[in-house]
Amino acid sequence: MKKLFSYPVFLLLFLSFIGTMGFGAIVKYHYQGGKKFQFLQKSVMLISSIPFNLKKIIKYKTLNLDKLVPLTKHKNKKRFKQFIENERKAFLVMSRYDYSLGRSIVEIIDLKDFRTIHVYKHDINDMNKKIKNKKFKRLNIDASVNRFLYTHPLVFENGNLISKFNGPAFMLDFCSNLMWVNEEEKVHHSINTDAEGMIYHVGDLTPPSKYVKKYNFEKHNKTFVDHAIIKTDINGKIIYKKSTLELLIENGLFPDNFANNYVTSKGRGEGPIHLNDVQPALKDTKFWKKGDLFLSIKNQSAIILYRPSTNKVINYLTGPFSEQHDVDIISDKEISIFNNNNFFGNNEYSEILVYNFETKSFKKLFNDQLQKENFKTRTNGLSHIFKDGSLMVEEQNHGRIILFNYKGEKEWEFVNKDKNGNIGFIKWSRIIEDETFIKNFKSLVKNKTCLN
Repeated sequence: MKKLFSYPVFLLLFLSFIGTMGFGAIVKYHYQGGKKFQFLQKSVMLISSIPFNLKKIIKYKTLNLDKLVPLTKHKNKKRFKQFIENERKAFLVMSRYDYSLGRSIVEIIDLKDFRTIHVYKHDINDMNKKIKNKKFKRLNIDASVNRFLYTHPLVFENGNLISKFNGPAFMLDFCSNLMWVNEEEKVHHSINTDAEGMIYHVGDLTPPSKYVKKYNFEKHNKTFVDHAIIKTDINGKIIYKKSTLELLIENGLFPDNFANNYVTSKGRGEGPIHLNDVQPALKDTKFWKKGDLFLSIKNQSAIILYRPSTNKVINYLTGPFSEQHDVDIISDKEISIFNNNNFFGNNEYSEILVYNFETKSFKKLFNDQLQKENFKTRTNGLSHIFKDGSLMVEEQNHGRIILFNYKGEKEWEFVNKDKNGNIGFIKWSRIIEDETFIKNFKSLVKNKTCLN
């Protein structure tokens, strides 16, 4: 009778065990941000991705693995459904991924009849070729045509548009020609303007601020995203930048030895901040001054009122919200907060909160309606409260937008389906209600000579 564990079999099992341990160690080292043995890391990660890639090829019947995966939550809904007729005098600026086109586009939609009157769709590959800064070495992978998503596009009366996607900020003209690109810093999330027309982004400081430099994360094979306020002029030139971590430490709201207990618990290198919105105050009120900034800090579940002119935090607001995105000034004493609601419990639905600085109280807006709609986006998402009190909400993770009128009745619902029924992401939409803007933009559309 032959021995079950002969020497060759034992040796094979032993070497397989050692190889498996080594393979796992390299995967762990890679996800911890390790910088050494790049060739070995790439080979191991390529092998480890084979089962996932095979599943994706079979499920979506495509060999193009760079293409984003279609969303499924609202697959049984219509693309657009109107429930209440209302010829609104407003534009919806919508950034959406269209699977039939294999790319992201920006549509200007007239809410009078939900008709697309103009489309932005620039040459992404050509733009990426122009970017030489080495900090964007993965741009052709992470922001290729098949993966790129216009983020919170800001449209001007003359037809120009500013946007970004986890990379350089850029401007397009009305015909989608690239006017400029700023590759000095990586920017993402919101784009907003102040009273003087300056542009505010969320960005990643590279090199980082002094407090992050102090702990030399790269030396210890750890990555750390130093999220910052980035202010530019209309031509993309950076004229101010400030680390959010730095301003919190300088105001005594965060320990300067934060790194002693630093753990990448929320993903690779995300750290304790995650700034996702910078909202400038456009005028003085009893509770803030023109030029102050409302900051939404996701990983602290906090909204901060910051005064750059004095480097002072005026208010540090926490409450019944968790990992929120999007803060908007909606009156002289109120702000709205898009609450992703990622508490450990009671987290089934996202919410829209209104905070009143005078009464120091929160209220939920149309909460019963949002629950009825099974409205939940774990990340991203935003809301807009119209002048008449109506509410637009974006369920970014599932490609849906809903508009409720001021009574809380559902006016319409849009699911970002392409002509084949595939649902794509929507990436931070914007409402424009300015009547002069709308009139002038429609004139541009009427007289345009470009093909888009």
